[in-house]
Amino acid sequence: MMTSNTETQDAPASAVQERSIGDIIRDARNLTTEEVERVLSYQREKGVRFGEAAIALGLVSQDDVLSALAQQFHYPLAAADKRNNNPELVTLNQPFSVQAEAFRAIRSQVSMRIDPTRQPRAALAIVSPAIGDGKTFFAANLAIVMAQLGGRTLLVDADLRGPRQHEVFGLRNTSGLSTVLSGRTESNLIQQVDGVTNLFVLPGGPLPPNPSELVERPAFGLLMRELCSKFDQVVVDTPAAGYGADSAVIAARCGAALVVARKGSSKVAGLQDLVANFEGGSVQLAGAIFNEH
Repeated sequence: MMTSNTETQDAPASAVQERSIGDIIRDARNLTTEEVERVLSYQREKGVRFGEAAIALGLVSQDDVLSALAQQFHYPLAAADKRNNNPELVTLNQPFSVQAEAFRAIRSQVSMRIDPTRQPRAALAIVSPAIGDGKTFFAANLAIVMAQLGGRTLLVDADLRGPRQHEVFGLRNTSGLSTVLSGRTESNLIQQVDGVTNLFVLPGGPLPPNPSELVERPAFGLLMRELCSKFDQVVVDTPAAGYGADSAVIAARCGAALVVARKGSSKVAGLQDLVANFEGGSVQLAGAIFNEH
């Protein structure tokens, strides 16, 4: 948090004014001039930040300060009453945590490793050797931090054996990728994530009896090309490689892949086999991540 200066300076009407934490908290909690002076006095006396001083004096809550920080730094923040409903979304629930910062660092690495001039543009498949490696958690949070950059970001749940992204984000799953690939016409398949302006999700849809066949059909490749042309970034969740060739097929249709393994759990042999699937092919491997979540 940053020390507040509640004074404002005049600026041209066209300029974007960055508000201090103190200004945001004052306006959000309707603090009086006397209360602000108490906070500033406590701040000077104790050598703490404005938010910490306001909390210590009982004028605001920790959540008020977190909300003010999110506004100042333009980070999406889940409403307090929704954080328990979506605990896996650490980048949305705790945007200033160590975990959120790690996802932003990974975002930077991914953007440097995927060729932006590639045509057609690549989507990023999140793949893992086994069930429980955390790829769904990883794909969801990576999509959030990608959306924070301002570009339209789409998260596709292509794990047609056990789709979970609709549960993670609290979305409906009556239709989705499986219905599209089955040839059924549906409307409003892509849903916007509440609280994250630029993030959209295409859920997996109802479980199909033939998931492998659906992703191997030409329709899936054509769909990915269309989605990549309409969104700035596309992140794709996939089934674990232990299910078979689904994840490799999906990655090939996407054009790029990021491997997620669980630290202390994933077997080296399984990880090597997964990476070997992409060697010499058309899939650009962006790297491998060891998940501790």
